[in-house]
Amino acid sequence: MTAPEEPDDALEPALDAVEEMLLGGRPHLTRHQVAEQSGVPLEVATRLWELLGFVHPADDEEAFTDADVVAVQHAQRLVDLGVLGADRQAALVRTWGRSYARLAEWQSALLADVVLESGAAPAEALPLLAEEVLPVIDELQSYVWRRHLVSAGGRRLATGDPSAPSLPSAVCFVDIVGYTSRSRTLDDAALVAWIETFEARTAELVTAAGGRVIKNIGDEVLFVADDVRTCVDVALAMVALGDDEDDPFPAVRAGIAYGEVVHRLGDVFGPTVNIAARLTSAARPSTVLVDRGAHDALAGVDTSQERDADDGAGGPGGPDADDAGHHDHPHPEGLRLRRVRRVSAKGYSRLAAWVVRPRD
Repeated sequence: MTAPEEPDDALEPALDAVEEMLLGGRPHLTRHQVAEQSGVPLEVATRLWELLGFVHPADDEEAFTDADVVAVQHAQRLVDLGVLGADRQAALVRTWGRSYARLAEWQSALLADVVLESGAAPAEALPLLAEEVLPVIDELQSYVWRRHLVSAGGRRLATGDPSAPSLPSAVCFVDIVGYTSRSRTLDDAALVAWIETFEARTAELVTAAGGRVIKNIGDEVLFVADDVRTCVDVALAMVALGDDEDDPFPAVRAGIAYGEVVHRLGDVFGPTVNIAARLTSAARPSTVLVDRGAHDALAGVDTSQERDADDGAGGPGGPDADDAGHHDHPHPEGLRLRRVRRVSAKGYSRLAAWVVRPRD
């Protein structure tokens, strides 16, 4: 691993000024002094620091400010209130650290680009830009967090059991077709632009329909919605964009499952998520596959007897299969559902699946 580059001597005063502004003062406390002034045991304060992903300072290093003392006291207060209990403290604090680390990397790169593109001397431009921009970013981040908190809290309360870890959701994976071969033909800048376009367009479609993007994983996006039809409409819209030769949106395929989902720290887990991922891998290009739970919700029928007979072996397949041996069910408005041939899907040897298409 290469050692990090030392900052240019001319930039050091500017970086020090930005550090002082962000931290509320120059670092002047050791970790022992932080523990002493906060009244929080050293091992607790050190553990929180490590979970947040920060470098472990030496005992005599003055790496902290008064803001760190207050932060440790706030964290201890949340522990005392039971918000940061033993069962969730490490996971929640670690998630904070990872999320803000990624955000900080992106924001610092953005500020550096703006400074360099301005043509002004970086040592002069950086403190001025930081002083003007960072407070605005700080307020916007707080605003976005509060808005998401209202939305998430409302969904939890609407279930009638806010503490329930599992909630029924429609889960959809959308995967770029031919990502590996296409990425080999692009330079770094073009690849980043291509992926950012994909992420931006998918986020726009998902949020406009009332869904929620959970995460982007390179060439794949995972999103959820409270109802299956939302996921299907969004996935079909993405497929249509990918099939349009005049649109830069890449060709995609999708898998959708509906059922109980474990929601934890902004992510989703459980068999429903696994099934959606398996269906995506089994889907052909420009195809959307749905599992039995999604099919039943779309068709508005109870197929529990067929489920008992079918879901032990087999799997999803391509859209060429026929429906022999299966009852016809009502098609939802504007859609057609077609049972597909079973193929092997890791962990699910008899996974029933349907391809869904617009009726026209």
